[in-house]
Amino acid sequence: MSPGVPRGWAPSSVLARAARGGSEVENGGKHMKILSRAGLRGWGAAFVGLVALLGMVGPAAPAAQAATAPPHFADGFGLTVVSQPKWAGPEKRTFVVTVKSRQVPTYDAMKGQVPGEHVLMVTLPTGYNGAAATRYPVLYHLHGAGDLPNSLWTKTIAEHATKGVPLITVSPNGGGHGWYANWRNPGPRGRQNWETFHLKQVIPFIDANLKTIAARAGRAIVGHSMGGFGAIHYAEDRPDLFRYAGSFSADLDLRSPWGRGAVVGSGVVPAYGKPYAAPDAIFGSPLWPLDGAWNAASPAHHVTALRGMGVAMYSGDGGNLLDNPVQAAVEKGAQVTTATMAAHLKSSGIPYRFVDYGDGSRWAKGCTGKHAQFPCLQADMNDYVKLIMKRLRHP
Repeated sequence: MSPGVPRGWAPSSVLARAARGGSEVENGGKHMKILSRAGLRGWGAAFVGLVALLGMVGPAAPAAQAATAPPHFADGFGLTVVSQPKWAGPEKRTFVVTVKSRQVPTYDAMKGQVPGEHVLMVTLPTGYNGAAATRYPVLYHLHGAGDLPNSLWTKTIAEHATKGVPLITVSPNGGGHGWYANWRNPGPRGRQNWETFHLKQVIPFIDANLKTIAARAGRAIVGHSMGGFGAIHYAEDRPDLFRYAGSFSADLDLRSPWGRGAVVGSGVVPAYGKPYAAPDAIFGSPLWPLDGAWNAASPAHHVTALRGMGVAMYSGDGGNLLDNPVQAAVEKGAQVTTATMAAHLKSSGIPYRFVDYGDGSRWAKGCTGKHAQFPCLQADMNDYVKLIMKRLRHP
């Protein structure tokens, strides 16, 4: 665990922040120094070794206000309820519901998962009443590679950031290395249509079972690391669904060696699920000239789809590279791809918010700029929730 992190908090394999100088850039503009592409060429191969070392323990959740019984969910939109909602803690704000989907009938399960069963974790606003007329906006929060949708880490971040906020947060299962995409070559697993599962099944399923504002004006999305890729990728593919999109230390450039290395590397980490995912399983061959699907899915290169949508991105620079070098290096790579995304947004004249907090010293107490660091991510989420509530329709 990195220095400066309170006892009881440990990294999940999907976040990070940093901050040397804590610079913040909004709506384009000059920002931090970045690595050259030449300097990134070795990152793809290095990522496979780096990612295998990342830890995955989440923090314990704090107390919150109690509520009544969780809502009852009905089947629909291709989802079958396996187990009804159960509170995830004594606070009775967050519950988990388990479903099955033919779009992802089985997957490479991690420890604690049942292949073919998908956990959705939902955090309700204080005072939520399914019998009342009040409806709430929804934030879809996508987890990163090697993480779980119902980890204490994810639960705590959502509950802290939305305390006193009239907002529902939904964290769906994305698999240990699902990459929020419809896989091109899933092999014997069968369909791995994660994007279809989330956008065409989970979203209407949530709208049908909870008191949501079931419209673009009442919906935002965000994610960290792999989930940050998923959030921006989904927003670009379906801009009609989301009013705001954000990423925390994400892989946003699939045309870069580092970006491709992150995807391929996550597929061969045992803790992220077995069997391993072949290099061409998700987006096809990563090698030119067969890499068209990789290019088509690269968020940094399709930013025009985000015009008219709120966009916010957060990353650090890894901080002291000699201190916890694995997480520092992974965060540095995420920073570079985020900078590429920011450059494309700026050149396209699309307003955005890019918070580059360097080694984290000015961003949050305990944030030292590493990938998978709770204090940095919590600060990201706190800031992002404030942003989206200025744009979303809400009570």
